[in-house]
Amino acid sequence: MARTIIQKIRFKGLTASRLYSTYLSSKDHTAATGASTKIQNKEGARFKAWGNYIGGKNLQLVKDTQIVQSWRASDWKKSQPDSTLVLLFEDVGENAVITMVHANVPDKEFESLKKGWNEYYWNPWKKYFSTRKNSN
Repeated sequence: MARTIIQKIRFKGLTASRLYSTYLSSKDHTAATGASTKIQNKEGARFKAWGNYIGGKNLQLVKDTQIVQSWRASDWKKSQPDSTLVLLFEDVGENAVITMVHANVPDKEFESLKKGWNEYYWNPWKKYFSTRKNSN
């Protein structure tokens, strides 16, 4: 059975635009996570993250607001369909918030991915931005 992960992550002193552009830049995405990423700010473009461990395709991009991707890990069974990742970016006061909805996650992968988003994405991103002045 497939499951859905929903997380809301607040980034102090940043803008939605900065987070959106970081996610869709190979250079910035790699710097923020510490792992090789190849991604483009283009609908229909394929991407690879964490080396070749994660892959998929940009399905819909709404500038500074929304990213929708097909998403899968390289160790998933071929019979398992791609999951869908939705990232919503919004400014809330002087902060930015990402609401992440990761749908159609294989049940067997749910707990590790739920933990992994924080461990491999959101915590490293917060550390990355905390070391930079004028991140906007």
